[in-house]
Amino acid sequence: MPNNFIIEKYPGDKRIHIEREFNAPVGVVWKAWTDPAVLEKWWEPKPWVAKTRSMDFRVGGAWLYAMVGPEGQQHWSNVIFTAIEHESSFAADAIFTDDKGNAVPGAPIGHWDNKFINQGDKTRVVVDLSFDNEADFKLLVEMGFEGGFTIGLNQLDALLG
Repeated sequence: MPNNFIIEKYPGDKRIHIEREFNAPVGVVWKAWTDPAVLEKWWEPKPWVAKTRSMDFRVGGAWLYAMVGPEGQQHWSNVIFTAIEHESSFAADAIFTDDKGNAVPGAPIGHWDNKFINQGDKTRVVVDLSFDNEADFKLLVEMGFEGGFTIGLNQLDALLG
């Protein structure tokens, strides 16, 4: 794991904290997180890929996408943007859904708070992912979030070159 990467789990707070530095300016990293054409290139751990059905990157807008497996399996998610500060931060609520964006009953809701810290020719991304209850936190951890998201961030690092 790169020394510019931190992932910490806080079960008592129902929160996962991630920090990762990228060798790219903040505008480039911001685009990688907010433009579906770029986001699809790194978001899911290979051989899985993200396929966007719709993206409306504004407060109240949403990103509806499928995690598509090598044999065509599809797992849908809807990400609803709750706050945006251009090239600085955005917050969103993410939930597993059907292909129309309807929440799967009992699916955990993850509250994402993403910060983009300009460090000249580098960018530090700080993510705090929180949950409403401990069961949702545990479910995402058990589903392999840490490993999958680590692979995704490594893919982003490679994409940014």
